[in-house]
Amino acid sequence: MNRHTPRGDAESPTPHPFDDDGVEPEGGELYDEVADLLTGIVRVCARRCDTCIFHPGNLMDLQPGRVAAMVTRARQTEGHVVCHETLGTETPAICRGFIDGPDQGRSLALRLARALGTLREV
Repeated sequence: MNRHTPRGDAESPTPHPFDDDGVEPEGGELYDEVADLLTGIVRVCARRCDTCIFHPGNLMDLQPGRVAAMVTRARQTEGHVVCHETLGTETPAICRGFIDGPDQGRSLALRLARALGTLREV
């Protein structure tokens, strides 16, 4: 899930704290940019990864209710869920499972990118 918090120099990546399960901590102050700051392109995953948290079952061994809490937080903040495989990389992207779900219309980044034609699958 994405939260907007200033992170200083946009050119240098910020170290990202992760929980033991490799997922961004809920309520964390740091986040990964899913938009290219120079072009405005918003990156989204072209497909669900094999261990997507939105696949049936619990492939990432998350705590019960963790995915629901992430989606609820995304709804409340007009945010989104970042794909766990892209967290901490130079090109984080919005999770395909989140995009394909019923709440994707609430994401400000997705609405703006669609309106501006800057949504790109990666």
